[in-house]
Amino acid sequence: MDFLEFGHNPWLVAVSLIVALVAGATGLSLTRDLSERSLSQRRLAIALGAIALGGGIWSMHFVAMLGLKLPILFYYDAAITLASALIAILMVALALVLLHFMDRSRVIIVAAGAIVGAGILAMHYVGMAGMQLCKPVYTVSGVLGSSALAIILCILAIGIAYNVRSNKTILIGTLCFGAAVFSVHFLAMASTNFVALETIREFGPVISNEVMAIGVILSSFVIFGAFLWVGTTYLVPAQASASDEEPVEETLTQELPTAPRIPCERDGGKVFVAATDVAFVRADGHYTQVYTLNEKYFCVWPITEAVKRLEPTGFLRVHRSYIVNPKRVTRFERTKDKGQCSFGEADLPPVPVSRSNLKAAQTAFG
Repeated sequence: MDFLEFGHNPWLVAVSLIVALVAGATGLSLTRDLSERSLSQRRLAIALGAIALGGGIWSMHFVAMLGLKLPILFYYDAAITLASALIAILMVALALVLLHFMDRSRVIIVAAGAIVGAGILAMHYVGMAGMQLCKPVYTVSGVLGSSALAIILCILAIGIAYNVRSNKTILIGTLCFGAAVFSVHFLAMASTNFVALETIREFGPVISNEVMAIGVILSSFVIFGAFLWVGTTYLVPAQASASDEEPVEETLTQELPTAPRIPCERDGGKVFVAATDVAFVRADGHYTQVYTLNEKYFCVWPITEAVKRLEPTGFLRVHRSYIVNPKRVTRFERTKDKGQCSFGEADLPPVPVSRSNLKAAQTAFG
């Protein structure tokens, strides 16, 4: 088997790295502060983040492929090329859904990072399968090496970016993501050889490098435009919220010092529930469920935010997943090293009291 000699255009190699970094920064920034948004806004942000990250993986790959120098003319299968983009976007979307709609444990973070790494690998090898008049030939060491690198770097990127959601961790996560996409591609390419084919293996329409270049330019233009839009949010909204929201909070504190309003959702609409009407708040992943004597609401606050806001008004933390309104508790019962709170005739489940919070509950209800 005669292998073709090949090289890369250094300028397009550099551009491919920039595309990977910009896509990482855009996607990770689009999904920050989602706990403060409505359910529909979270879904939209996750969809946009998946398009930015998955589309960035695809764009980086084909920017680099445009810089591939082979001694023969070759084309791409449009259907397989499109499928490679969809694979990257869908696998990143799955990872983001795990991160934002499930309890963000260490297992979930590792699983999400592994899924993103697998998405990079799947996109690369499916995209390479779309080459026409030219066949890539892989080595076992190259496939295993690129696979290990993709998964390890993506787990590191997700772990850093989602451990503490701050500008610093998003920046470091972006560097890890960009390094993962870039290094996986070129490590795989370093151990790949190419052989010429005489015929086109038709699966879908065939497109030339020139047409591919137009598609890559358009996708990169969208990613860079999204990056510029996201970049402005680091400055403008933060300043606007500081001036717009603080007076509102101050007004609420003055008017209702012991009864803040809890922002909730039900049936797609916003509802502000007075704390005095609440019996207890229960953790629900990264969000909470708010229970009154007669109703249940979804709240975008995590349990830590609920504790921070409600404890000063008299609410009591009785469990890592529960905070109760002592004024609504009609019965406290202790059983050995645990306890539970009941709410009279209201159709509400009893709230468990953990061992670590038992003493404080006995003092409050004694």
